[in-house]
Amino acid sequence: MADLRALYASDPAATRGRLIPEAASPTRTEFQRDRDRIVHSTAFRRLAYKTQVFVHAEGDHFRTRLTHTIEVAQIARALARALRLDDDLAEAIALGHDLGHTPFGHTGEDALDACLADHGGFEHNSHGLRIVTELERRYAGFDGLNLTQETVEGLVKHNGPMLEANGEPTPRWRARGVPAAILAYDARQSLDLDAHASLEAQAAAIADDIAYNAHDIDDGLRAGLLSVEAIRSVPFIGAVLDEIEARHPHLELARLVNELTRRVITRFIEDAIGESGRRIAESGAASADEARRAGRALVAFSEPLARADREIKSFLFAHLYRHESVQRVRLKADEMVRALYHAYSERPAEMGEQWRQRALHGPRERAVADYIAGMTDRFAVNEYRRLFDPAANLR
Repeated sequence: MADLRALYASDPAATRGRLIPEAASPTRTEFQRDRDRIVHSTAFRRLAYKTQVFVHAEGDHFRTRLTHTIEVAQIARALARALRLDDDLAEAIALGHDLGHTPFGHTGEDALDACLADHGGFEHNSHGLRIVTELERRYAGFDGLNLTQETVEGLVKHNGPMLEANGEPTPRWRARGVPAAILAYDARQSLDLDAHASLEAQAAAIADDIAYNAHDIDDGLRAGLLSVEAIRSVPFIGAVLDEIEARHPHLELARLVNELTRRVITRFIEDAIGESGRRIAESGAASADEARRAGRALVAFSEPLARADREIKSFLFAHLYRHESVQRVRLKADEMVRALYHAYSERPAEMGEQWRQRALHGPRERAVADYIAGMTDRFAVNEYRRLFDPAANLR
């Protein structure tokens, strides 16, 4: 790998290090160790039973947070290899990018954020940072996973800088401010919050977009919440469907959906490789730090594909994420999370002794939110049934 890695790639042999120094592994690079620690974490296993989009509850073949994460990791690795980046770091960041998600997807996050409105709010990237630096309790010598600075930086900033050069929050964070947990960690080990993350982190971020678009179309069509004719109205998708139907007329729906998903992923990956290669060359970056300080994301789509990405997201928001059946489940999930939060806040013993102690000896609101955020969908439903209504269901 050392001979293939470009000058602008992150080098595991020159890592900025871990918060708590550790002896090097004789068999794995530092980024490989990060990847492995994430895969073996409790939070990673829980992703198997956390919502991606609610349609997965209709059957066993729809995406969960875990299957989404695996798809993102595969795409991130493909991008990293093509761009001569460190594919282990890109994979580690991709595998860890959703660790902070709550049960019930963004609905659970929004509910917890509302419950903690007077206590710092809840944001899944910030919570993911706390998982890998504090909440995981697996190792004898430290809390969290003690990941390298490059991996932590990628998990926090894969969507771009959080501060301007003058220290003010970027537009994305201006309204709510940069989460306190991120600022606190940055004070201990600098995350360069005014710069982009590594190119590997940028690859993981764009891989997330590619996977989201493709598999939400796939799941939406299979669930019957979207129709082929409706999604044909998105120009990019319509053109791909025309190509498929010209070459393979009269395909049954399952094969048509598979072919559409495959081609969408391929087009976006190939475009990102071409545009990113052009941007990296234009930047003249000769090191990973120079790539971070280039002033813009260097791993990106071309403008036509960026427009297609926006159009797909807009369509999915209106026709899938706000579909009546999805909204019905979202409302029930929101009710469950809020009810659990208030019940545990009033009666911390309901969380068990370990979490009762955390609630008694630290900010109770944050301990309750941490407990709920760690739940899988089915555990949250079972807890709601135990505390409120034995017959309760999301449907």
